[in-house]
Amino acid sequence: MLALIGELLPLAAAIAISPLPIIAAILMILSPRANVVGSAFLIGWIAGLVIATVVFAFLGTAASDSDPNASKPVTGTIMLVLGLALMWLGWRQWQARPKPGETAKRPGWMGTIDQMSFTSALGLGAFLSGLNLKNMMYEASAGALIGKADLALLETAVVLLVFVVFASLTVGGPIIAYSVAPERFAAPLESARVWLEQNNATIMTVVLTLVGLSVVGKGLGSF
Repeated sequence: MLALIGELLPLAAAIAISPLPIIAAILMILSPRANVVGSAFLIGWIAGLVIATVVFAFLGTAASDSDPNASKPVTGTIMLVLGLALMWLGWRQWQARPKPGETAKRPGWMGTIDQMSFTSALGLGAFLSGLNLKNMMYEASAGALIGKADLALLETAVVLLVFVVFASLTVGGPIIAYSVAPERFAAPLESARVWLEQNNATIMTVVLTLVGLSVVGKGLGSF
């Protein structure tokens, strides 16, 4: 179980440092209805992570072999494809980075955050964690690892909990911190938002490439 957690932590970290969800969370907690939409966004985020990872874990279990020492070509092929896709997305992010002196463009949907309801914020959190293409690839990789590990139900639940908690730190952290001490954290969070918006493409290029290489390596090891 501990070995599996060690394999999952880089994937959880990749989800956690994805800039767009962090920016969305900061915009929500700096909006007029911070407590309502911030809480809804965090609930949706966690729900999306859990559901997507569980679904991929079931698929990974179905594709796994009963012999833990046997080669797993299906799982290996899935992870190879996912790893290469992540590296391709990293290259696309690098191509889309702002040119020197150019300000990064904010996605249009971020302009509607001030008017979001509880339900809208809940859905956005679930979408960004569970249906966002990049995160889905991380979750698919995590699910494949969980599925082929063939752990007991309680052990699987513990592994999933650790994965979700680590993947939610950078979204949940600002929301909880702001709810406790809004005056103290407002200015640092705004500065973080500006920096993340400008450096989103570079961060994602590095993360996608490194995680992609790691997933490819695990895929090759499954043959």
